[in-house]
Amino acid sequence: MQSIISQGKNIEEAIHLGLELLEVNKRDVDIEIIQQAKKGFAGLGRKQAIVKLSLGGNPSGAEPTAPEHGNTPSMDEFIDTFLESESPKAADMAEIEQNEANDTVEMEMDELAGKAWVKDSQIHVKDSPNKYATVKIGEGIQLMKNNELVTEKSTIVSERDHLMLNIKPLETQYTVWDVRVEKDKLSAILEVKPGFKVERRVRDIEPDEHIELSVEETKEVTNTLKYDQVVRMLENLRVIYGINHNEIIRAIDTTEPGTFEIATGKKAEPGKNGWIDLKVETDPMNGLIEDESGNVDFRETNVIPSVEKGTIIATLHDPIPGRPGITVTNEPLPAKQTHPLKVVAKNGIIEVDAKLVATESGRPSIEQRGQLVKAMILPKLVHQGNVDLASGNIRFNGDVEIIGEVEENMLVEAGGDVFIHKATSEATITTSKSIVVKGNVISSELSAGKNNMLVVELGHLLGIMHVQVEKMITVIKQLTTSPAFKSNDFSVTGLQPLIRILLEKKFYNFLPYVKQYQEVVEKGREYIEGEEWHQVGVSIKQIFIVLSNQVTTMERLTNLSQKMKELSDTSDIPVEPNSYITVSDTINSSLYCSGDINIIGKGCINTKVHAGGKLHVRGIVRGGEVYGRLGATIHEVGTNSGTKTIVAVPKDQKIQLAKAFEGTVLKIGKISYKLQEERKHITARLNDNDQIIFE
Repeated sequence: MQSIISQGKNIEEAIHLGLELLEVNKRDVDIEIIQQAKKGFAGLGRKQAIVKLSLGGNPSGAEPTAPEHGNTPSMDEFIDTFLESESPKAADMAEIEQNEANDTVEMEMDELAGKAWVKDSQIHVKDSPNKYATVKIGEGIQLMKNNELVTEKSTIVSERDHLMLNIKPLETQYTVWDVRVEKDKLSAILEVKPGFKVERRVRDIEPDEHIELSVEETKEVTNTLKYDQVVRMLENLRVIYGINHNEIIRAIDTTEPGTFEIATGKKAEPGKNGWIDLKVETDPMNGLIEDESGNVDFRETNVIPSVEKGTIIATLHDPIPGRPGITVTNEPLPAKQTHPLKVVAKNGIIEVDAKLVATESGRPSIEQRGQLVKAMILPKLVHQGNVDLASGNIRFNGDVEIIGEVEENMLVEAGGDVFIHKATSEATITTSKSIVVKGNVISSELSAGKNNMLVVELGHLLGIMHVQVEKMITVIKQLTTSPAFKSNDFSVTGLQPLIRILLEKKFYNFLPYVKQYQEVVEKGREYIEGEEWHQVGVSIKQIFIVLSNQVTTMERLTNLSQKMKELSDTSDIPVEPNSYITVSDTINSSLYCSGDINIIGKGCINTKVHAGGKLHVRGIVRGGEVYGRLGATIHEVGTNSGTKTIVAVPKDQKIQLAKAFEGTVLKIGKISYKLQEERKHITARLNDNDQIIFE
């Protein structure tokens, strides 16, 4: 049997060409398909169909007829060229494939005319007599055309151009890490930012008249941090306590940036200061009590607690010390020092076996500020009638209950609570505790907790002065260690000459605060309990204002600074229980209280109100200025006539109004806002930019 290999664009064409070469009919041959036609990438390298035609016997048994045309190639010539055994040899098949590929390229180049494409980071172009291919250059790619860098964003290319694509093929970022010990030495933190490797190549692009070059990236995260590197770093930092090995392993395995607490110390456990455990009720109930509907029963009187002689008022407890901790560098961390109670028992109370016991019958009073506890039995004065010229002014170091009124120009001063059943008119009511007035307050001045208000004011001034004294001490230490000052004999003159120079040249704002402090101390001497505020004032005056016989040494100046800080810190501690003022209505008056002020009737008119706690007005505020240090809540503010009315709070508090008339001024911190129209349901506060906003 003789065979011939034939190829074509498809199976039908390959068979047809083979039959023509053999000059036989299809029924005279056996056909074997060797390869189907295959299309290559972008139309290039197309593989043609290959068939094998094998001559067989004539079905009729007759001999095959000879070719009619003598110039037709003989069978022997075809056999010499194409005849194969049962299958073509590998070398011959390779040659066939190469030839067919070349033929295919030639046949399909017409389809690529005027186009460009990218294959394996190489750019290819096929010219056309009618058009040029264009290339847009993407980010991160450089196109070199004829050995020159193309600077435009797009360009025309042709076969004659020498084209080369340049990119940054590889980018490597190494792992970055560090270990830090926190300031409190209670933890060691490992920060890890894993590295990476980015491989880039120009993206393959199908043939087109206009192509855009782009880069494709492959990113591989690489964390090269090793366990022993972290351990060595901890050794260098002397971290030996509380090492967390699991966190170290997590850190060296992470593929994302992060922080890991690889060592943890032990916090010192706080102890507990000494405390008092009250065994009886000591706080009087507010005399004007609202029911569930918000109504006030003015027939109710205040309830004042009382005890019998021998009653245990309270139990005193010693402080419980804290437990020390340990840092990651194995250093002991002492617990914060705890402090015992400092108890001042007087006027009917004594301390026995860590207990406060009443030695007289009466109303127990327990006042606490920080660790200072003042305990006493307050007597009670009940005045049956009005306070007038006939009765005279009332001064009593206990509770005062006035069944009638307090008339014009009369004075009531009490060490305890004041309860007035009727009105006060052009009167002055002062107490260190609380005030309740069931009637109207007209053209009067009420002051509750004035001693606490003075303590807060003095503490604020001392806080400002303490900061400047500390700066002064720092400057003096620097100056006295300088060679220029070594010759001066401060042991004789003391530091006052140097202090005076500093007051003139650098701390010129200090003396006005000293003067203000002295004035407040003198004005409130009868209300301020304890001599320490006065004694500090004397020391400040001797060191900074007048020359005393006592030499001012660095030790004396440091001791004064420490005492100033102690008193300033004490003033920041709220007193328990705090004072309050509760009245029905008030007109043309002044109300000052270190605690809350509640006006629970119709409201207040042309009155100045200062609450060291919360201010709550159930009715109206018309005219005047009201202030609530812990916020203000008012039902209605302002007037139709435009009478100036100011509602003020500190910068960190809110103003809440159910209704406010046009012209009402809201003041939060130092920022003021005047309402240009009537508004309802207002909640005002400062934002982060110190602007008043409404919620």
